[in-house]
Formats: sequence, structure tokens, C-alpha cells
Amino acid sequence: MSDSKDRSSIRLSKHLSQQGICSRREADKLIEQGLIMVNGQTAILGQKVTTEDDIKVLKSAEKSLDQKSTIIIHKPVGYVSGQAEDGHKPATTLVTKHNQYENDSRQFTKNLFEGLAPAGRLDIDSRGLLLLTQDGVVAKSIIGPESKMEKEYVIKVRGNTDESCLSKLRHGLKLDGKDLKPAKVKVLREQLLNIVLVEGKKRQIRRMCEAVGLEVLMLKRVRIGPIKLSDLPEGQWRYLSTEEVGQLKST
Repeated sequence: MSDSKDRSSIRLSKHLSQQGICSRREADKLIEQGLIMVNGQTAILGQKVTTEDDIKVLKSAEKSLDQKSTIIIHKPVGYVSGQAEDGHKPATTLVTKHNQYENDSRQFTKNLFEGLAPAGRLDIDSRGLLLLTQDGVVAKSIIGPESKMEKEYVIKVRGNTDESCLSKLRHGLKLDGKDLKPAKVKVLREQLLNIVLVEGKKRQIRRMCEAVGLEVLMLKRVRIGPIKLSDLPEGQWRYLSTEEVGQLKST
């Protein structure tokens, strides 16, 4: 009986992550703070649980998790997604009260910068939708190893975009010695393409285009999963609503 239970048990932090409650790192912090209960007892770090265990997250922990923010930025060219590098400013420098979208209903708070990290990068020479989050579950849903969330781009190219070229972009290319997952590619108008990916290798679209003889002149991300850039002005940002965050987690 004990052997069967051992085989079906997993770390408590992993269980909480799989349930979409928080990330593993966040779970470990909550456990260390005594905010997770297992079978009526305060959980300990590294503890293993099974489906038969009664696991509860204390109200104070739920409140802390609910306060985590996720924002969308319309990143201009010239800003890096993460930490400052090579003299270029990070996108977080745009997160100011002055740059907040006028139609955003939530008030700007300075604690927004604590733990705010990009959920999927956008090249310095690309523009468009960039999501920054304090929520590990949101980040995992977008860039986790099992994520299949779509990322949609509009690109302007120079070169021959005949059906043979488009067919190769859709499926059959390799990067870094590995087959790429199928992509959706369609022509919006001459030299302007719409591309939807479910993966995010470094500079993937530019390298895909280079492989079929196309030069990317402009690249703009317009959607990540259910979140669209819409009419958010370049250089501005807004909070995601509770409903939008829920959509990301469920996706």
C-alpha cells in the first residue's frame, strides 16, 4: 500500500502549480510562510502529497496571489523586453503613470515593478504586444514547455511571396537542427503577411523568412492567445482585467 502511495505522490509545490494556483516558486514561498495546510497541518517545504490529501490555501495567501498584476505594453522598436543591455532601455521604463492608457480603469501603483517580468520576448527591432507579469501561472501558460498558446504577427517583407514560399513557411523548415511546428501564414496584401506561431524560438520569424529568401522590413506582434493589441497606442500600457488573466490561465 505504501509503495502505491509513494508512486502516486508529488511535491506539494508541483501540485499547486498543476492546479493553476501559483507557480512552483510562489508555492515554495507560501509553504515557507506557513500559508498552506495539508490534512489540517501546516505544510513543510518539500512535502509530498497525493490526490487523497486535503490541501487548503489560507485566505491571506489567496489575497496575496490575487494582488499580482499582468500588463500589456505596445512596445516600440529600440526597447528590449527584459533587462537593459548594450545601452538599450528595457520595456519596463515605459511603465509610468504618464504612459498608462487613458481608458485603463485601474490606478497606477509603484509596487507594480516588483517581480514584473516578460512572458515571451519581443526583439529590440520588433514592435507590438508585450506581456509583463508578476504571476508565475500566467507566465507558464504563455511560455511554459507545454504551452500551445498562439502568437500572431503582422510582418512586411521584401522578396517573392509565391505559394512555394508560403508553403515552406507553413511547414517544413528547421531551426537549430529541429523541425518547426506548423505555422499559419497568409497574405494580407502585397509584401504584408500574417503569421501565427505556437512556439517562440529566438528571432524565429526573421530566421524563417531568411531561410526562404525573404527580408523582414517590419515585424509587429498583435496577439498572444486571447489578448489582442487592438487600439493600444505605441509606447503605452494597461493592466489586464481579471477576466483577461483568467482567459490566459485557462488557455
